[in-house]
Amino acid sequence: MHLERPRRTSLLPYGRQQIDEEDIQAVVDVLRSDWITTGPKVEEFEEALAARVAARHAISFSSGTAALHGAAFAAGLAPGNDAITTPLTFCATANCILYQGASPVFADINFDSLTIDPTEIAERITPRTKAILPVDYAGHPADMDPIMSLAEAHGLTVIEDACHALGAQYRGMRVGSLAHMTVFSFHPVKHITTGEGGAVTTNDPKLAAKLRTFRTHGIESNARQRQADGQWFYEMNSLGYNYRLSDINCALGISQLKKLDANLACRRSIALRYNKAFSELPGVFVPVQRPFANPAWHLYPLRFELGLLKVEKAELFRALRNDGLGVNVHYIPVHLHPYYAQHFGFRPGDYPISEAAYAQVISLPIFHGMVDDDVDEVIASVTRVVDRFLK
Repeated sequence: MHLERPRRTSLLPYGRQQIDEEDIQAVVDVLRSDWITTGPKVEEFEEALAARVAARHAISFSSGTAALHGAAFAAGLAPGNDAITTPLTFCATANCILYQGASPVFADINFDSLTIDPTEIAERITPRTKAILPVDYAGHPADMDPIMSLAEAHGLTVIEDACHALGAQYRGMRVGSLAHMTVFSFHPVKHITTGEGGAVTTNDPKLAAKLRTFRTHGIESNARQRQADGQWFYEMNSLGYNYRLSDINCALGISQLKKLDANLACRRSIALRYNKAFSELPGVFVPVQRPFANPAWHLYPLRFELGLLKVEKAELFRALRNDGLGVNVHYIPVHLHPYYAQHFGFRPGDYPISEAAYAQVISLPIFHGMVDDDVDEVIASVTRVVDRFLK
C-alpha cells in the first residue's frame, strides 16, 4: 500500500487558462484604442505566431473549428471527395470534411502513440481521396514523414490538426511548418488562449490567400484596408463566412504567446513527474513518447489495464472525480457518435485500436497553472484509487 494523502476539497480541472495582469492590460489597451475588431493586433498576432512555428503565413480564425473549416475549403474539398482522418479525435476534425460536402474516411491509430497509422492511411487512398487530416493527439505529433510522402505520391493535401500541439516538435522541426496547412486552437484549456480562437499556418501563399478570403465572407479586402486607402468598393468572389478573430482576442494572444515556452516547460515537467510515479504503479500504462517527438502535452492520457482491475472505466472515472480530480475522456471515437453511425453506417468494431484506447484512457489534470501540491495530489489520488481496485 502507498502512503495516504488527504483528499482534495475542491475539484482540480483537467485543464484551464492562466491569465495574469500583463494579459489583462493588453486587452484593456485595445478596448481603449480605435480598433477592437479586425485591426492591427490581428496582423501582429499572426506574424508572431508564424514566426513561433517557423511558417511563412498564419491566418487567425474565430475558433479552431472555424480554422479547420477554412483549411478544408482551401484544400478544395467538395462533394465527391474523401478525406482521411483518425476516429480518435474531437468531432470537429471530421465535421470540417462534412461542411464542404465531402465524405470522411477513418484510418485506425497506432496503439502506442494514439496517432493515426500511416499504413492504415495508405490502405484507404482511392481516386476520390483529396486530403489527409492527421491529429497530434494529446500534443504528440503524428508521424508526418510517411504521411507527407503518401500525399506527394497521390497529389493530396495534408491538413495537420495540431490543436493539441502548439510548441511540439517533430524530428527537431516545429509543428506548424511541416504540413501543407496546420491548424491550432486557442481555447482556454490549450497552451495559450485568445478566449476562443484558432489559426491555420502554411508556407503556401495561395493557400494563405484562400484562407484570408474565406474567413471574411469571400471578400478579398477588409474594412481596415479600405479605410486606409479611402475606398469603399469591395467584391465577394467566393462563398465565405464571418470567421474573423478580433483585436481583443489577438491582444490577449500576443501577450500569451510570450509565455508559451514557460507554459510548455511546466507541462513537460508535470508529464515527467507523472511518468515516474505511474510507471511503477500496477494496473496503468503511461503515455508513449516516440523517439521523433517532443510533445506539447496538452493532455496526459493515462491508460488503465482493466484486466488487472475489479471495475470498468466508468467506475474508475467516478472514483477519481469523487477524489477531487476533474478527469476527462478524450475521446469517444467519432465513428461511434450517433450522427456518424446513422449517416455513414459505422459500427462498433470498425476501428478496434481506437475503440480499445477509448475503453482504457482517462485524461488526468495537466495545465501550466498547476503547482507541485496539485501534482502530488493527482499522483496520490490515482494511486489510492488503483490500489483500491486492484484484483
